[in-house]
Amino acid sequence: MPQIKIGDRKIGDGHPPYVIAEIGVNHNGILDLALQLIDAAVDAGVDAVKFQKRNLEKLYPKKYLDNVNAGEKNLAYLLPILQRVELSDDDYLRLVEYCQKKEITFMCTPFDTSSADFLDQIGVPAFKVASADMTNLPLLDHLSKTGKPMILSTGMSSMEEVEFTVNFLKEREVEFALLHCNSAYPASFEDINLRFMNQLRNFDVPIGYSVHERGISISIVAAALGANIIERHITLDRTMEGPDHAASLEPHGFKKMVRDIQQVNAALGTGEEKFISRGEILNREVLAKSLVANRDIKAGETLTAEMITVKGPGQGLSPQRYTELVGRKTVREIKEDEMFLPVDIGEQITLDMEHTVPMEWGFVVRYNDFESMLKYQPKILEFHFTDRDLDEEYTGGDHEVGLVVHAPEFWDHHLVDLCTPDSRQRQASVDLLQKSIDVTRSLGRHFVGTPKVVVHPGAASLDHPIEDKKGLYDNLADSLEKLNDEGIELLVENLPAHPWYFGGQWLTNAFMDAYEIRDFLEPRGLKMCYDTSHHKLYCNWAHVDFYEQVEVLLPYISHLHLSDGAGLDGEGLQIGEGTIDWKRFFKIVKDYRGTMIPEIWRGHQRGGEGFLIALNRLSDSYFKAVG
Repeated sequence: MPQIKIGDRKIGDGHPPYVIAEIGVNHNGILDLALQLIDAAVDAGVDAVKFQKRNLEKLYPKKYLDNVNAGEKNLAYLLPILQRVELSDDDYLRLVEYCQKKEITFMCTPFDTSSADFLDQIGVPAFKVASADMTNLPLLDHLSKTGKPMILSTGMSSMEEVEFTVNFLKEREVEFALLHCNSAYPASFEDINLRFMNQLRNFDVPIGYSVHERGISISIVAAALGANIIERHITLDRTMEGPDHAASLEPHGFKKMVRDIQQVNAALGTGEEKFISRGEILNREVLAKSLVANRDIKAGETLTAEMITVKGPGQGLSPQRYTELVGRKTVREIKEDEMFLPVDIGEQITLDMEHTVPMEWGFVVRYNDFESMLKYQPKILEFHFTDRDLDEEYTGGDHEVGLVVHAPEFWDHHLVDLCTPDSRQRQASVDLLQKSIDVTRSLGRHFVGTPKVVVHPGAASLDHPIEDKKGLYDNLADSLEKLNDEGIELLVENLPAHPWYFGGQWLTNAFMDAYEIRDFLEPRGLKMCYDTSHHKLYCNWAHVDFYEQVEVLLPYISHLHLSDGAGLDGEGLQIGEGTIDWKRFFKIVKDYRGTMIPEIWRGHQRGGEGFLIALNRLSDSYFKAVG
């Protein structure tokens, strides 16, 4: 998969479009205006800002510089503007410093070798090559010797010229990307020929689109067609005098374009799998249908079409299994409107007790169903508590089974959040978790070993990210220090990037990345509950390697939640129904012997059927991985 890297950002298929705000000469030669344009680009959420650098004495004959009327009319118009707007070298140093302060990448287009040398010296991470220099082999050769990646616009060039330059750069082993471009200002829609990006893709390099038309719709379509880079001019006022203002976007429009590009990219997904999202699963249970008995049916009766009907909700045998049901003899008594189950078509889910994964495995349970799962001889039980469960009295007996408690994630419509800047919500979260710990201590007397309590760190925001990440981790540390965890093992659980809370576009802002988690846990001597599905969704969102991150976290894991994941919202999927390579996973964690549960969404239904299926599949993958 072709890609280039600018700074820490990978660009290519499988990564979000790299958006460049082309300031160019729209600063009109005024440093303060250039700084304002950087601020507008940062506010829009772009990846980089780009300027232009020229040594006019190297670019144009003296006769034109002395008398612009000595050339063509277009030159007579453009050259005085370029003479007026060129920033000083000191100005460029200020711009680089300001971009570093604003944490945005500074890029610049050199139009000559002396400008290229200056930009190389001040540390540009990559060179953008203008369409006008697509055929400028001396300049390209000079740039190639820096070893830095290039982004080349292809406007004003024929396909033969593009191919010639591509071969020239590949011979020099340059990392580069190509941008489709129409170099009219503004470009006419009928002249854009956006599908030509597909031809550029044949060169096996990242591709993109350099925008010169009006509006934002074509930029969005370019992202939908797979553009890895979108470059667009930004201005504070399109009515300003200058060659590029009219074809530029003002800050509000630029911000909207970036937002739409990000939404389109998120909506495209990978195209590699079809999975049912968490929201769809909830709706499916309510809206989907099941095969149900049309009347009371005795054991041993042969099922006919008249005995079967279809009704909601979708928690029984799927109507797609209808033909498998008709003609079968019933193995049990079924009441009218009772759902048919897999057992009614001969599918009996059992657990292969002789070949289970060598971990201290168990099941997710509640007070009302845990005793039914003891027949499978679990090593642990993990009670998932709501805030109301904390007020219920445990009436069960004593059991030679380990205990894990998953503390509540919310109360009423308030999230448990140990990281939030809201001190009142944070203290209320601490109080709820302390109550959970106290209940666990009492409950632990009926089980064996040291109880574990799993807590969610929070760090959530609605619609917009929280920028102060250090503050979030400081708050988390302060919250954990307030908890009296004597006699229990407190485990913080990693979270997905887009958690499922009350609806809405929620974002997690901390405790997702392996390196951040490690740096938080290690100095404090803490361990974690590691959720594979949460982490796979984060890695998909952040475009980082899931298996590499598992290796980083392995020394800090004291409890596992195992389920599959896909996309950004495919959480808690059945093992084998997402995109985790479980054999590869178990090769990394093969020596882990701690506690584990299969945390399958709705796995508790029908007597824990989903948990049994998951445990069988996990065990099979484990033994295939370790031989």
